[in-house]
Amino acid sequence: MNPFNRRHFLEGSASIAAATTLGAGSAVWAPAVHAQQSLSFKPEKGAKLRVLRWSRFVQGDIDAYMVNVKKFTEKTGIEVRVDNEGWEDVRPKAAVAANTGAGPDIILSTNDDANLYPEKLLDVTDLATYLGKKYGGWYPACEAYLRPDGKKWIGLALGAAGAMMVYRQSHLKAAGFDSFPKDTDGFLRMMKALHAKGTPGGFALGNATGDGLWTNWLIWSHGGKLVDKSNKVVIDSPETIKALEYAREMYPAMIPGTLSWLDPNNNKAFLDSQISVTNNGISIYYATKTSTDQKVRDLREDVYHASYPIGPVGVPTESHLFFNQMIMKYTKYPQAAKEFLRFMMEKEQFDPWLTAAGGYIAPPLAEYTKSAVWTADPKHTPYRDCVKNMRPTGYDGRLGYASAGAGADFIVTNMVAEAASGAKTPKEAAERAQKRAERYYKV
Repeated sequence: MNPFNRRHFLEGSASIAAATTLGAGSAVWAPAVHAQQSLSFKPEKGAKLRVLRWSRFVQGDIDAYMVNVKKFTEKTGIEVRVDNEGWEDVRPKAAVAANTGAGPDIILSTNDDANLYPEKLLDVTDLATYLGKKYGGWYPACEAYLRPDGKKWIGLALGAAGAMMVYRQSHLKAAGFDSFPKDTDGFLRMMKALHAKGTPGGFALGNATGDGLWTNWLIWSHGGKLVDKSNKVVIDSPETIKALEYAREMYPAMIPGTLSWLDPNNNKAFLDSQISVTNNGISIYYATKTSTDQKVRDLREDVYHASYPIGPVGVPTESHLFFNQMIMKYTKYPQAAKEFLRFMMEKEQFDPWLTAAGGYIAPPLAEYTKSAVWTADPKHTPYRDCVKNMRPTGYDGRLGYASAGAGADFIVTNMVAEAASGAKTPKEAAERAQKRAERYYKV
């Protein structure tokens, strides 16, 4: 079992039945009380819903999502308005809505955002219990993000955009590598070899909500972490310094301009053949199958996916973009909102949506790893278990206001960018990150 979630499995035996092993180091949350076989909520008379969600990176996602929205409206008569915004725009709009008590009824946001305003969110424990029981249980990261007190669920997990390594196989072979490196030493050698061949890699060092999460992997793989189990800030450590020295050695092998990269930039650079390796969701591969540009389609057979290399700690340290679904407490239609999320998470709707997204969203419930989308194309399979294997962004401490605020402030990403680029020495960058984090994690 992942250590960050161990305490929740050991506590509250009245509400937790078992931790069922699903592969090495993974478990699912399952309630002790038998949930009913079916569950529905009675929508309020005249209910209308407004949903704010992040914009699609794969067209199939939003197309299938809207098909399901239409099905819900046809079944219930409830009008649903869906607004789409970029990841960076959803977060501030959600915060404003929470603070003013007005806005969308349901918000689909990212990472630890729900912990910025948990008291503003509707308790969905009954719905989470039902879905967990019916669909094989929620993975530990879902509980860590959305059940931080071990009791009440403040939102529902939607899944995660897996951030795997995406690479051009022919370019790796030309640089002298028959397969993608499995450790950080080999990865650094590969980056330098690709650069020497004029086919560099590129990783976002700007405030990229999703693609900037590779910096968590970098720090964790060397044994560094933002906070310890007691929520004490420990980012200024020898382990972090080693990770930053590694980043400084890696940076010259990257394409120029990554300091300003946001989430779309590496997609564009890869599909334009400017870079040969990056971290990303499956959206790059998806584009090679659906683009009207023949140059992009020609990349399809050359695009492959791999797990992040393992660092000195000797274990995988995956960081992925977590998606949550929050019902705002101010909504006039809480029952309608719960019924909407229940409907969207049921297999009849959720499985076609996963399939249409082409593997872009890794499922939060164990049952959905059985979806045919994960084996229909072998290149999809590496993304299947991202929620199962991920560490939450607040690792190794408790999630809450502090972890959410520190994550939203891009403290780790900024630290890596400063050290990698030479704007600060590794020690200076770590010291600055320590001070910034301590403003959130007040002792």
